[in-house]
Amino acid sequence: MPRLVTDHAKRIASKLEAEVEARSKHDIAKIFVDGVLVASFGIRRGSSKDLPHDYIPGQIFVSSADALRLAQCPMSRTEWIEKAREKGKLNS
Repeated sequence: MPRLVTDHAKRIASKLEAEVEARSKHDIAKIFVDGVLVASFGIRRGSSKDLPHDYIPGQIFVSSADALRLAQCPMSRTEWIEKAREKGKLNS
């Protein structure tokens, strides 16, 4: 399975409609559902686009395969919210 890299992290943040806060060495993507912060993850910045972001799946409550699906478009924000609810990470 391909590793999650910076471009994937940016696409996941966009797909999940995250608010991205710029920091000095990395950005923080904050995901809100119904006005409540439910997840966040860092997006590394640097000259290499291949910086690993393998920690993201655990921070957004999905498997590595599902995180890749988010980055590559087969999974929607709505599907992600449903998976998080199924795992008890979000209130119904």
